[in-house]
Amino acid sequence: MGTLVDNYIFKALDAYPYDLEDTIEALNYALAYDEKNTIALTLLGRVYAEVLKDYERAKGYYEEALAENMHDFEVYPHYINVLLWNEDFKEAEKLIDFAITLKGANKAILYQKKANLYERLKVYKKALEFLKMAKEYNYDSEFIDTLNIEKERITGKMPKKKKKKSNRKIKK
Repeated sequence: MGTLVDNYIFKALDAYPYDLEDTIEALNYALAYDEKNTIALTLLGRVYAEVLKDYERAKGYYEEALAENMHDFEVYPHYINVLLWNEDFKEAEKLIDFAITLKGANKAILYQKKANLYERLKVYKKALEFLKMAKEYNYDSEFIDTLNIEKERITGKMPKKKKKKSNRKIKK
Protein backbone atom coordinates (compact mmCIF):
# COMPACT_ATOMS: atom_id res chain seq x y z
CA MET A 1 0.00 0.00 0.00
CA GLY A 2 2.92 2.35 0.68
CA THR A 3 4.01 2.32 -2.96
CA LEU A 4 0.51 3.19 -4.17
CA VAL A 5 0.42 6.19 -1.82
CA ASP A 6 3.89 7.19 -2.99
CA ASN A 7 2.81 6.98 -6.64
CA TYR A 8 -0.05 9.38 -5.99
CA ILE A 9 2.22 11.72 -4.07
CA PHE A 10 4.73 11.73 -6.93
CA LYS A 11 1.90 12.52 -9.35
CA ALA A 12 0.73 15.37 -7.15
CA LEU A 13 4.25 16.77 -6.74
CA ASP A 14 4.83 16.51 -10.48
CA ALA A 15 1.57 18.29 -11.30
CA TYR A 16 1.91 21.12 -8.76
CA PRO A 17 1.57 24.07 -9.42
CA TYR A 18 0.94 23.74 -13.17
CA ASP A 19 -1.98 21.32 -13.17
CA LEU A 20 -4.03 21.90 -10.05
CA GLU A 21 -6.81 19.53 -11.05
CA ASP A 22 -4.37 16.61 -11.30
CA THR A 23 -2.63 17.75 -8.10
CA ILE A 24 -5.85 17.71 -6.08
CA GLU A 25 -7.01 14.42 -7.59
CA ALA A 26 -3.70 12.71 -6.76
CA LEU A 27 -3.69 14.19 -3.24
CA ASN A 28 -7.23 12.98 -2.62
CA TYR A 29 -6.22 9.45 -3.63
CA ALA A 30 -3.06 9.59 -1.53
CA LEU A 31 -4.95 10.80 1.53
CA ALA A 32 -7.66 8.17 0.98
CA TYR A 33 -4.96 5.51 1.39
CA ASP A 34 -3.06 7.31 4.16
CA GLU A 35 -4.87 10.23 5.77
CA LYS A 36 -1.84 11.11 7.90
CA ASN A 37 0.74 11.31 5.11
CA THR A 38 2.79 14.40 5.91
CA ILE A 39 3.92 15.04 2.32
CA ALA A 40 0.33 14.98 1.05
CA LEU A 41 -0.88 17.19 3.91
CA THR A 42 1.93 19.67 3.32
CA LEU A 43 1.25 19.90 -0.40
CA LEU A 44 -2.46 20.33 0.27
CA GLY A 45 -1.56 23.13 2.69
CA ARG A 46 0.51 24.75 -0.06
CA VAL A 47 -2.42 24.59 -2.48
CA TYR A 48 -4.67 26.33 0.03
CA ALA A 49 -2.02 28.91 0.95
CA GLU A 50 -0.29 29.68 -2.33
CA VAL A 51 -3.15 29.27 -4.78
CA LEU A 52 -6.42 29.73 -2.90
CA LYS A 53 -5.08 32.17 -0.25
CA ASP A 54 -7.07 30.33 2.43
CA TYR A 55 -4.45 30.67 5.13
CA GLU A 56 -6.55 29.31 7.99
CA ARG A 57 -7.28 26.09 6.14
CA ALA A 58 -3.64 25.81 5.08
CA LYS A 59 -2.55 26.22 8.70
CA GLY A 60 -4.82 23.32 9.63
CA TYR A 61 -3.12 21.01 7.12
CA TYR A 62 0.35 22.06 8.30
CA GLU A 63 -0.66 21.48 11.92
CA GLU A 64 -1.92 18.00 11.02
CA ALA A 65 1.34 17.20 9.26
CA LEU A 66 3.46 18.37 12.20
CA ALA A 67 1.24 16.54 14.68
CA GLU A 68 2.01 13.38 12.74
CA ASN A 69 5.75 14.06 12.40
CA MET A 70 7.33 17.15 13.94
CA HIS A 71 10.64 16.22 12.28
CA ASP A 72 9.25 16.62 8.77
CA PHE A 73 11.39 19.65 8.00
CA GLU A 74 9.68 20.29 4.66
CA VAL A 75 6.60 21.55 6.51
CA TYR A 76 8.25 24.35 8.49
CA PRO A 77 9.21 26.85 5.75
CA HIS A 78 5.77 26.63 4.15
CA TYR A 79 3.94 26.87 7.47
CA ILE A 80 6.07 29.86 8.48
CA ASN A 81 5.27 31.57 5.17
CA VAL A 82 1.55 31.19 5.83
CA LEU A 83 1.93 32.63 9.32
CA LEU A 84 3.83 35.61 7.91
CA TRP A 85 1.34 36.17 5.10
CA ASN A 86 -1.52 35.97 7.60
CA GLU A 87 0.33 38.39 9.92
CA ASP A 88 0.45 35.85 12.75
CA PHE A 89 3.84 37.19 13.78
CA LYS A 90 4.02 35.89 17.36
CA GLU A 91 2.99 32.42 16.24
CA ALA A 92 5.57 32.55 13.42
CA GLU A 93 8.34 33.52 15.83
CA LYS A 94 7.46 30.69 18.21
CA LEU A 95 7.43 28.17 15.37
CA ILE A 96 10.78 29.39 14.02
CA ASP A 97 12.35 29.31 17.49
CA PHE A 98 11.10 25.77 18.03
CA ALA A 99 12.16 24.53 14.60
CA ILE A 100 15.69 25.88 15.06
CA THR A 101 16.11 23.63 18.10
CA LEU A 102 15.35 20.46 16.13
CA LYS A 103 18.33 18.36 15.20
CA GLY A 104 18.70 18.22 11.44
CA ALA A 105 16.62 21.31 10.66
CA ASN A 106 17.85 23.62 7.91
CA LYS A 107 18.87 26.48 10.17
CA ALA A 108 19.86 28.72 7.25
CA ILE A 109 16.30 28.75 5.92
CA LEU A 110 14.86 29.17 9.40
CA TYR A 111 17.08 32.17 10.15
CA GLN A 112 16.11 33.60 6.77
CA LYS A 113 12.45 33.26 7.77
CA LYS A 114 13.25 35.01 11.06
CA ALA A 115 14.84 37.83 9.06
CA ASN A 116 11.65 38.01 6.97
CA LEU A 117 9.64 38.25 10.17
CA TYR A 118 11.67 41.18 11.48
CA GLU A 119 11.58 42.86 8.08
CA ARG A 120 7.78 42.74 8.20
CA LEU A 121 7.91 44.17 11.72
CA LYS A 122 10.18 46.95 10.34
CA VAL A 123 13.01 46.04 12.73
CA TYR A 124 15.58 46.14 9.96
CA LYS A 125 18.79 45.91 12.00
CA LYS A 126 17.57 42.73 13.66
CA ALA A 127 16.49 41.38 10.26
CA LEU A 128 20.02 41.93 8.96
CA GLU A 129 21.44 40.14 12.02
CA PHE A 130 19.33 37.07 11.25
CA LEU A 131 20.37 37.16 7.58
CA LYS A 132 23.98 37.10 8.79
CA MET A 133 23.16 34.04 10.92
CA ALA A 134 21.48 32.43 7.90
CA LYS A 135 24.71 32.89 5.95
CA GLU A 136 26.69 31.27 8.75
CA TYR A 137 24.50 28.15 8.63
CA ASN A 138 24.27 28.03 4.84
CA TYR A 139 26.07 25.38 2.79
CA ASP A 140 24.42 26.10 -0.57
CA SER A 141 26.07 28.51 -3.03
CA GLU A 142 22.81 29.45 -4.74
CA PHE A 143 21.13 30.29 -1.44
CA ILE A 144 23.87 32.86 -0.74
CA ASP A 145 22.62 34.84 -3.76
CA THR A 146 19.11 34.84 -2.31
CA LEU A 147 20.40 36.07 1.03
CA ASN A 148 22.40 38.84 -0.65
CA ILE A 149 19.32 40.00 -2.56
CA GLU A 150 17.32 40.04 0.67
CA LYS A 151 20.07 42.01 2.40
CA GLU A 152 19.94 44.65 -0.36
CA ARG A 153 16.16 44.84 -0.10
CA ILE A 154 16.20 45.26 3.68
CA THR A 155 19.05 47.77 3.57
CA GLY A 156 17.07 49.77 1.01
CA LYS A 157 14.16 49.99 3.45
CA MET A 158 16.24 51.33 6.31
CA PRO A 159 15.77 55.00 7.10
CA LYS A 160 18.49 57.19 5.68
CA LYS A 161 20.60 59.19 8.08
CA LYS A 162 20.12 62.92 7.58
CA LYS A 163 23.16 65.08 7.11
CA LYS A 164 23.52 67.93 9.54
CA LYS A 165 23.15 71.30 7.88
CA SER A 166 25.71 73.92 8.54
CA ASN A 167 24.45 77.17 10.06
CA ARG A 168 27.11 79.20 8.32
CA LYS A 169 25.97 81.53 5.61
CA ILE A 170 27.77 81.74 2.34
CA LYS A 171 29.27 85.18 1.71
CA LYS A 172 28.72 86.81 -1.62
